[in-house]
Amino acid sequence: MNKEKRTEIFSRLRDHNPEPQTELEYSTPFELLIAVLLSAQATDVSVNKATRRLYPVANTPESLLALGEEGVKEYIKTIGLFNSKAKNVIKLCRILIDQHHSEVPQTREELEALPGVGRKTANVVLNTAFGQPTIAVDTHIFRVSNRTKIAPGKDVDEVEKRLMRVVPKEFQLDAHHWLILHGRYVCVARKPKCGACIIEDLCEYKQKTSD
Repeated sequence: MNKEKRTEIFSRLRDHNPEPQTELEYSTPFELLIAVLLSAQATDVSVNKATRRLYPVANTPESLLALGEEGVKEYIKTIGLFNSKAKNVIKLCRILIDQHHSEVPQTREELEALPGVGRKTANVVLNTAFGQPTIAVDTHIFRVSNRTKIAPGKDVDEVEKRLMRVVPKEFQLDAHHWLILHGRYVCVARKPKCGACIIEDLCEYKQKTSD
């Protein structure tokens, strides 16, 4: 795919949704960090249901630590892998208090050193909470990047590197949200809604659907 086509794709996505937002509900960087950690192999909808109950009770490292692992489990037990996630939340809170003055760090290295935080989670926090031009490649972004040929790659790391190289600078900050929302609602896994797609004529996917 050439540069002009990519630029047109992101221009249309921007025109359609000028200020894209994550669908995870949060009001502080810490709340976002916990929500993203909880969202691994879970839907944003299920995470929001849990955090709507949890955050009014505990939404700081200190208050979550005070709840303890079992207390946290009570609020997140409807989410997949809740046992290991509760353990990581408590360890993470202790590290933030002891090493970061209870603040969420703003570098990839420090974020990835936290329990339960991998590259994808770090990228989401850096982008959404701190406005850094990172792209967290999940299954939706991986699918859209490969199908459209915006940034094809055999694994998420390859797709991320290519996206960071080929997405025009003016679109890098919001590219993550545009691609994830497009994959979640239009370029869906089983039967993409090509007829309702605003970039259908630019997409290089061979098996387009017409309805």
